[in-house]
Formats: sequence, C-alpha cells, structure tokens
Amino acid sequence: MRKKLIAGNWKMNQTKADGLALAKAVFEVASKEKGNFDVLICPGMNLLPLIAELPHEGVYLGAQDVSVAPKDFGAYTGDVSAAQLKDLGASHVIVGHSERRAMRHETDAIVKEKALNAIEKGLIPVVCVGETLEEREEGKALEIVCRQIRESVPSIATGENLVVAYEPVWAIGTGKVPSVQDVEEMHTAIREEIKSLLGESVASTMRILYGGSVKPSNAKELLGVANVDGALIGGASLKVEDFWGIAATQM
Repeated sequence: MRKKLIAGNWKMNQTKADGLALAKAVFEVASKEKGNFDVLICPGMNLLPLIAELPHEGVYLGAQDVSVAPKDFGAYTGDVSAAQLKDLGASHVIVGHSERRAMRHETDAIVKEKALNAIEKGLIPVVCVGETLEEREEGKALEIVCRQIRESVPSIATGENLVVAYEPVWAIGTGKVPSVQDVEEMHTAIREEIKSLLGESVASTMRILYGGSVKPSNAKELLGVANVDGALIGGASLKVEDFWGIAATQM
C-alpha cells in the first residue's frame, strides 16, 4: 500500500518572517493531527536552512531545484548542489517543474541528470511531468507525458528514491482542473510507463502525485482517484488552513 504524500511547493514566495511563521504553523498542526500520510514542504532557498533548524518531526523538507552539474562543489556560480541541499537538511528536491521547463528551457535530459544527482546524494527527487493546453487539445497529452517519464526518470530510480508528480501545465494556478476521468487515465498511463521502464516492482511502489489547482474542496475527490498517491500543492500551500485542509481529507 503506497502511503500518500502531501507536498507543498512555496515557489518564489515568503520573506524570512512570513516563511518562518508559516513553517511553524504547519509543523504545529502536523504534530497534533497525525494522519497516515507523509508531509513535505519545499520553501525557497532563502528559507530552507532557517526552517531546517526548527523542530519538524514528521514533516520532510525539500528544495525547489538542484544543480545539473554532477559535482558537490566547484565553479558553478548560482547553482546549489545535491550535497549542499543534503547538508542544509533537505530530504527531497523538486526537479523538472513546468515553470523551469518553460522559463529556463530545461529538457528531459537536464531533468534526468538533476534527478540522478539527487538520488546519488541521498535526496528524493520529485520529477514533474505534464502537458500544455495546446498539447492536450491536439490529443497528445498521453504521448507527451509518457515521453517525459521515459526521458526524465533515471534507470536507478525505485519506489523509495523517486516520486513522480503529474501537473497539467494548463491547470497550475488557473483554477482549472482536469476531469476525474482524465486524471485517472493519465496516472494509469504513467504507472504503466514506469512499469515498462523499470519493472513491475518499482511501478507498484512508486508514488505518483497530482498537482494543479488542488484545494480543500476538491482534494478528497482527486486524491481518491486510482493511482493518485498524493498532491503537489502550489498556491494553497501558502496558507496553513488550505494546505492542512487538503491533508486532512486523508485522515
């Protein structure tokens, strides 16, 4: 039985005071209202080392990106290596988010290398995949996402060291949500692609999250869909009542 993962991606939000207050609020409610699911928050780099110093038993911490360079240290101005993230207290890292694929022109090959770097240093990459509205309207959604899986997930991935997050690009922050049938179809296709790539045992244990305008009002239905093993939450993760409202649907 795959344990649900409720993950928050804070993106480029929160100053020191606001971020620490939000983290403390999440940690407090998580310590009181324990459920049969894992909780992960991914603050900005300005906050990660500060939040890591707070007591956060039962809540994992992640980063939002990692260097593509397979080095712990070196002349890579502006990059942060997997080893450095691990040293800061991160256990997870988001790679291949649609915003980075689009705005930073990250290819599947780059995403794969980042995921590999993370795994080799003991971090769990959350590999994001998803189609644009144009690709869906052209009937290419399954083709695009399955290709991203094949070309972004490294061969050493297992159900324990990697998480997949399906985020239809057109649903991120827009309020638009795919139908339950569309979500189920895509998550089933992703699991089948993982099975073809890595085998049945890996496919049966790897968590596949859904992301894209998840909120307390639709979380129970979305997280109840076959092959949906949790959520990657953007805007709603910036308010503890919304973030935990989503998590609470799994209690």
